[in-house]
Amino acid sequence: MATVTFKGNQVTTFGSLPKIGDDAPNFRLIATDLSSKSLNDYLGHNVVLNIFPSVDTGVCAQSVRTFNEQAAQLDNTKVLCISKDLPFAFARFCAAEGLDNVESLSDFRDGNFGKSYGLTFVDGPLEGLHSRCVVVLNDKAEVVYTEQVAEITDEPDYEAALKSIS
Repeated sequence: MATVTFKGNQVTTFGSLPKIGDDAPNFRLIATDLSSKSLNDYLGHNVVLNIFPSVDTGVCAQSVRTFNEQAAQLDNTKVLCISKDLPFAFARFCAAEGLDNVESLSDFRDGNFGKSYGLTFVDGPLEGLHSRCVVVLNDKAEVVYTEQVAEITDEPDYEAALKSIS
């Protein structure tokens, strides 16, 4: 279990993020067109997993905007924005914001992504949602960077995450 804070109050997660050098756990997430996506769909690309509680909060929305802007400059890299939001909320948000350099994926069906990556909250007011994390994978789906943001209301370290892509 990992411990982070939400507005200064301690909350815990289901487990711990994968370790650098590990093979990333596979996943099945739902795209905005309701198709299923797995890690295998992204093999051969660097992948930034931008994970957060809900796109309907200011900090989460900003992380999607920031990665969208910076992803346009990255070669052979996919940015996946992941939460338990319904695919319809993601589609609405990205369309309204004109975001097209990120993919939005939902863990709403079974929550297995959050469990296998060890980042689902097990207590606190956001229990059942995802912790704010960034996990970067190389083109072989090996973990090259992780960050579990210590205070949920803070943004991730975009620069460090993107520098980890070689």
